[in-house]
Amino acid sequence: MVLSRNGRGFATAVFGPAARGLVRLGISPDVVTVGGTVLSTTVALTFLPSGRLTSGALLLGALVLADNLDGQMARLLNRASRWGAFLDSTMDRIADAAIFSGVLLWSLTHLEGPVRTWTAGFALAALVLGSVVPYAKARAEGLGMTADVGLAERADRLLVVLVATLLVGLGLPAGVMTGALALLAVASAVTVVQRMRTVYLQAVGPNRGVA
Repeated sequence: MVLSRNGRGFATAVFGPAARGLVRLGISPDVVTVGGTVLSTTVALTFLPSGRLTSGALLLGALVLADNLDGQMARLLNRASRWGAFLDSTMDRIADAAIFSGVLLWSLTHLEGPVRTWTAGFALAALVLGSVVPYAKARAEGLGMTADVGLAERADRLLVVLVATLLVGLGLPAGVMTGALALLAVASAVTVVQRMRTVYLQAVGPNRGVA
């Protein structure tokens, strides 16, 4: 989670002028939220499956860093709202799914043999479990509890997969991608278990056994 906190501060410093410029132009934060998701999804589902991993990783990295533009704009406009938070979270899930789907499609079309099977399998596992991680937290909060635990936040997961994509695009073996996806799948699974345990303890108390 350290990567996530540091990344937010870096992105705020770098994209602050852009946020102020967009506000002056009268552009809505919601437009930036949806537009960023459309761009991320388009890049992920065109560049990655076609094998353009280096350019795809760099473009997606820039879009991920710029992801907090809408939040900065909302704060500048005093428009932070539950709708904005909901929209941003929903669009994040779409962008994340597109990135891991792009990697999955790449593995199916560009790899062969066991490495193809393992990479595709881990990509699917990271995609599914990565979507359960934020759901577990959101569901806990909807029930009046918290689930702020886990090995890696969204920014950390995206950093790992995009760095692996960039390295493979630069010529490293496909096994680098396989290992990165395996790490993400395991980290996501552990995070889901951690959040379930945290919510369980809040719901029934630490001294009661499972019914």
